[in-house]
Amino acid sequence: MDAALSEIRGTPIRITVNGRHFWYDKFRIGNDVRQRYIGPDSDELRARLDRLDKRNDQDRSEILQEQARLVRFLRADNYGSVDRGTGSLLAAFARCGAFRLGGTLIGTAAFQHYEGELGVVLGFDRTARTYDIDLASFERLCFAIGDSVETPLVDVFRDLKFQPVPSLDERHVWRWRQTSGPVLVEFLMPAYGEESIRALPALGVSARAVRHLDYLLEDPIPAVSLYRSGVLVQVPRPERFAIHKLIVAERRRDGSDSLKAAKDRAQAEFLIAALMELRPDELRLAYKDATDRGPAWRKRITASLDRLPTAREFLRPEGMAAEELSDPEDGDFTP
Repeated sequence: MDAALSEIRGTPIRITVNGRHFWYDKFRIGNDVRQRYIGPDSDELRARLDRLDKRNDQDRSEILQEQARLVRFLRADNYGSVDRGTGSLLAAFARCGAFRLGGTLIGTAAFQHYEGELGVVLGFDRTARTYDIDLASFERLCFAIGDSVETPLVDVFRDLKFQPVPSLDERHVWRWRQTSGPVLVEFLMPAYGEESIRALPALGVSARAVRHLDYLLEDPIPAVSLYRSGVLVQVPRPERFAIHKLIVAERRRDGSDSLKAAKDRAQAEFLIAALMELRPDELRLAYKDATDRGPAWRKRITASLDRLPTAREFLRPEGMAAEELSDPEDGDFTP
């Protein structure tokens, strides 16, 4: 995270947008004054910016060397690395600013990073394998920060041999598929009404809006992909990921998605078991937040927990049963 800030070209300034504080790098190119988004205001970010002022080029070089050394140690201890195709794609996203501008890895690509976050061994079973990369962001954040990726993602995909997947709405492309491999990249955003396809201006792409995603994306955390000397990415909080997977599993009503639903529940069960021991309070708060959001949320979570008795015993208040009302949020699409 320190190394990422070393890319600041000018003077960090704090700007207030709709009552929220954000930091920007203000610099000049010729006669133009530009602003590059750094991140939301926090005590931690202010401390990093203060340390940055006191460093010289030699200090920054040493940071990069230490970063590479730590990644080597993690690999030697058998922490999971990403494959070359996934790693090169995540590195390209990081370089152009996709994660800096609010992009968050979700799905199994995010699940793989909880090994380092929680200090648990995922193993190489079905819960940790994927050829899909899902990147999500808030539409309103894209408009609020007033910045965009430094290299258009269309160019990134072209350089990495990806092609757009045709959509019913020809104006919006939200999926790209690798031409010489199995990787599929999808862009998503929270839906507060119709599950449509709309623009994500900061990332320069369109995204499919889906329900329940706002819960998953709230307060994401940084993580490192073990590719080369490390790639700084952003993932959901593990407790929110676990509860969200309970919901996702019940949204897969089509029989063709039954294997994906089983995978969702397996990932939720794995994380819940780990969090019951490591972060029980955070897990219970995440569960309460989700179940307080309405009967549709409670119905899906309850139905999933009925298949996971240990998790149900830990999370569900005594007496809650799966008798919730019909779901007003009809629709089966889920990433």
